[in-house]
Amino acid sequence: MLPFMGSGSLWDGINPNLIASIYEVDHKGEPLDEANRVRCLFVDDANLEATLNWQSPFEGAGPESRAPTLSAMLQSGAIQPLAARVGAGEATKEVSETARGRTGITKLNSTQVFSGMPPLRLQATIMLRAWRDPQAEVEEPLDRLMGWALPKELAPEGTLLTAAVDWVSEGDRDVNGFVEAAMPSFAPSLLAIRYKGRLYTPMVIESIGIPLNSPSDKYGRFVQIQLPVTFATLTAWDRRDWEDSRS
Repeated sequence: MLPFMGSGSLWDGINPNLIASIYEVDHKGEPLDEANRVRCLFVDDANLEATLNWQSPFEGAGPESRAPTLSAMLQSGAIQPLAARVGAGEATKEVSETARGRTGITKLNSTQVFSGMPPLRLQATIMLRAWRDPQAEVEEPLDRLMGWALPKELAPEGTLLTAAVDWVSEGDRDVNGFVEAAMPSFAPSLLAIRYKGRLYTPMVIESIGIPLNSPSDKYGRFVQIQLPVTFATLTAWDRRDWEDSRS
């Protein structure tokens, strides 16, 4: 059993690979304070989803898209009775027989090309449960997860116009000062998740839910809670990222 580090429930007797470890990292995925981690279980379904966008840009290159009715009548042979009624002659009949059962679909105009992908998403339900101390085992890791999910700081007010005015009014007008004035708030934390022999980093929390009707003690502290959370990688992953996640 790994030594207990950070906050979270005491999962004695459980295989360490089944315990998820979450901690804060920088934009390169390097730990900021790995000891300040949350250890928890993923219950129900924990699903890592990669959506790969493949498109068929040549799909509209065939005659079916240019003249769909005429193309369909030629392929099905339905144009032959119509040609006979208008007296189009044997040439039209021969063309109709030649076109019957043929199609404009080819390997070229059905070829798919890779047009990109969004970041990977990990949907899981985090369980925190108190065996001895609800404050240390549930409340503190809950507060830490919410602290990571929410912005570190939001400026009370300010627009780009007021930021420009403030920057001009300053004596030392450097570029860094303008950036700080134009974007005065701080984004949420970047995280790493170590689970079942893989390290997913850097990641962000896209959504988190807190079921307020979860069991609690007489002081109102949660003794067990299950949090539906959606994590996402900061960027899209390639093959090397996936291979590097095995650690």
